[in-house]
Amino acid sequence: MIATLLVLAAIFARLSLLAFGGGNSVLPEMQREVVDVHHWMTATDFTSLFALAQAAPGPNMMVTSLIGYRVAGVWGALVATLGIILPSSILTIGTVSFWHRFRDRPWRRHVQAGLVPVTVGLIAATAAVIVVSADSNFLFAAVTAAVTATLLTTKLHPLWLLGAGAGIGVLTGFF
Repeated sequence: MIATLLVLAAIFARLSLLAFGGGNSVLPEMQREVVDVHHWMTATDFTSLFALAQAAPGPNMMVTSLIGYRVAGVWGALVATLGIILPSSILTIGTVSFWHRFRDRPWRRHVQAGLVPVTVGLIAATAAVIVVSADSNFLFAAVTAAVTATLLTTKLHPLWLLGAGAGIGVLTGFF
């Protein structure tokens, strides 16, 4: 159990320091670690935990707590949560005055501009990983495409789409 907790701490601490653009940017690597490397769950299980975390109110990295809980119970949830929060928080607190002091320097703007496409790429990879795991049949793929198109072309609130997805699941017996 201790060894598993140490592995969880190491994985999430490393992911914490890579999470440029928010926690969702490291989801592909998170899935690779917990599904492919450590075999703690299937890709479908991972996607289900991600969907549950996204549907629940609260921070978008609640999935780490759910993964930790799934792997090692309450202690796993605590270790995974602290692992994803503490390293980046300590780094941020340690560098914020330095970053602020050089706010008008051209190199700082260049660093930020260079991180934007990387962040977009990481988030796009997250979407691809989740789509591949979640869209296991034509109906789910069609729902994903319809939700994507709706969100890109309308101002419809996402809660309506979540409700519609739940309704489709109930009606088709997949829920």
